[in-house]
Amino acid sequence: MSILLKTIFLSLLPISELRGGIPFAVFNGMSPLFAYLICVLANICVIPIVYLFLTYLHNWFLNIKLYNKLFLKYVERKRGKVEKYIGTKWEFLILMLFVAIPLPITGAYTGTLLAWLFKVKKKEAFLALALGVVIAGVIVSLVTLGLISGAEVFVK
Repeated sequence: MSILLKTIFLSLLPISELRGGIPFAVFNGMSPLFAYLICVLANICVIPIVYLFLTYLHNWFLNIKLYNKLFLKYVERKRGKVEKYIGTKWEFLILMLFVAIPLPITGAYTGTLLAWLFKVKKKEAFLALALGVVIAGVIVSLVTLGLISGAEVFVK
């Protein structure tokens, strides 16, 4: 499998997303700019895929007891913490920043799930999530190239 396909695959995976794709591509000789563009585009493709899954398959999965129990438990626990910001002028910024922070579980998959759970308008959610992916890609690229350290992103 070529470096390009592996890079795209890593950027589509829920665990690594572009946080794994960019470093992999750069360390395997791909141009940093090309790696950034490929990984960001692949990671943005996750957003409509997750929306399609949640929109069409979620109701079917609710018939599975384990899924239903885990999903409802997770949703109810998280909804109270976040709900006060939903439907406000802050929802776009919060969603964008959540995805922009390159930490585990803060990528496009989780951001799309949150937007879907809290019924954020799809166009607004897509823009916030895509901007978050673009920002995360810049941060990961800068860290990968050694221009900033990972600690600097969160300390300053």
